[in-house]
Amino acid sequence: MRFRQWASTGAPWIWLNAAAVAALLLLVGGLVLLIAFRGLGHFWPTGVERIVYQDESGARSTLLGQVREREEISRQRLEEAGQEVPGEALDLQRILLKTGNRDISGSDFRWVLEARIVQRDKPYSAVVVERTEWGVFIGHLLGVRQGDSLVPGNDSWGAFQQAIERASRLRAEISELERDQIGEINHQLEQLRLRERRIELDGGDNPVALEEIETRRQELREQYLVFEAQLETYYEQIQRDQVVLETVDGQRVDLPLANVIKAWRPNEMSLGNKIGHFLAAGWAFVSEAPREANTEGGVFPAIFGTVLMVLIMTVVVFPFGVIGGIWLREYARQGWLTRTVRIAVNNLAGVPSIVYGVFGLGFFVYALGGSIDALFFEEALPMPTFGTGGLFWASLTLALLTLPVVIIATEEGLARIPRTVREGSLALGATRWETLWRTVLPMASPGIMTGLILAVARAAGEVAPLMLVGVVKLAPSLPVDGQFPYLHLERKFMHLGFHIYDVGFQSPNVEAARPLVYATALLLVLVTLLLNAVAIVARNRLRDKYRGLET
Repeated sequence: MRFRQWASTGAPWIWLNAAAVAALLLLVGGLVLLIAFRGLGHFWPTGVERIVYQDESGARSTLLGQVREREEISRQRLEEAGQEVPGEALDLQRILLKTGNRDISGSDFRWVLEARIVQRDKPYSAVVVERTEWGVFIGHLLGVRQGDSLVPGNDSWGAFQQAIERASRLRAEISELERDQIGEINHQLEQLRLRERRIELDGGDNPVALEEIETRRQELREQYLVFEAQLETYYEQIQRDQVVLETVDGQRVDLPLANVIKAWRPNEMSLGNKIGHFLAAGWAFVSEAPREANTEGGVFPAIFGTVLMVLIMTVVVFPFGVIGGIWLREYARQGWLTRTVRIAVNNLAGVPSIVYGVFGLGFFVYALGGSIDALFFEEALPMPTFGTGGLFWASLTLALLTLPVVIIATEEGLARIPRTVREGSLALGATRWETLWRTVLPMASPGIMTGLILAVARAAGEVAPLMLVGVVKLAPSLPVDGQFPYLHLERKFMHLGFHIYDVGFQSPNVEAARPLVYATALLLVLVTLLLNAVAIVARNRLRDKYRGLET
């Protein structure tokens, strides 16, 4: 009897809903923790182990590497693969060893059965070298060659670190020279070519302008030769020094310091040094450009492209979505036509995103972009300017995709405002527009902001439509730079979601790319939460401001 009375109060449903929300929060939190653990572990300086391994024939070999994973594998699976397994255990442990040196051995990962390990230790002198290509090198330091002199291994670690710093500075100067000075010259040469092409399209009867163009082109070429000579000097300096390394099997390798990014000895690092290395590696991941088919380096262009695309999408979708919702709720006559439009908007919210991508490709890129090229960029044809995928078309496509969400949220927000508020405003002499703009719309703004939050969350994670309208594996330059008009909406861009897809499914080195998938996924979650947090704070402030007026 008491249970029936308790159930009639509705309390069981409250507790059931609370339990469901708690379970969902635990699942989401557990997923984020798993992603963070698997992704952030990639930046920790794992110790290097030397393993003496005995294969099926009894021959022994020595491996040097970092233990990345450990898993249990069945004897049956190994026997089906044609491997002889020692002992009688049904399940065996094996470890994934990152041995590096892909340019020497052809592979930088290897699975090793723990049952076949004869001996293992951690050599104090083992060194890990991060390179600009071919992944990391794991071995021992023999010395540093600076010009014609060789600093031997016992005294070379300090000289090695100094040489790495000098090479890093030279790489930064080379990058700045190529990106800024030489890049600006190439940009001006391209503008001169377009001016010349425009004169040809207009009839070519302007010898004075053509002569000015040729004079300016010659000046730019002379400047280019000066910068090219300076660039060659930098390359000679950076190629002068080499580091002499040795693999675990005694093979000697002379590695130019131009290819070395950093080096560390993980087995001798203290906890403080490891934490410092972890933070530096994490910062490099979020602030540098990718390398090695996106399996090395950072993801800064993808972060920048994701945030910029979402911001442009928000600027486009918010006013149109709010205006659409206002028209449907406040101005449209509530008849069969309005009901049909409302049903169409609701149905558009469920259309697969790839359909929007196909529409964006056909309408925005080919039709609208092609027309813009024909009208305003004829001198650049047949190379398209806006007639190809780019940041602007991707933002418009996602704005179209999320437009129904904002319209529906705006309508629901307006519907929550009591009719008495409108009538009171009109009774005090306000016009219909003044009532809407100064009273109803501010009170409905929390609901409208909820729609914007949902739109941002969906847009930040979409990948399928972007693959058709502008996102690329690797963008040569950011959409924002120092060249007029500074914001280049026609450029292709990188996106965190597509970066995850590319690294996870298109990478030639699966084992090396796996931790980067988790790290990039964690970044995408954090970026989405950050973008949503701004809108949530604004919504909560508006809700607190107008809470008393809604009752």
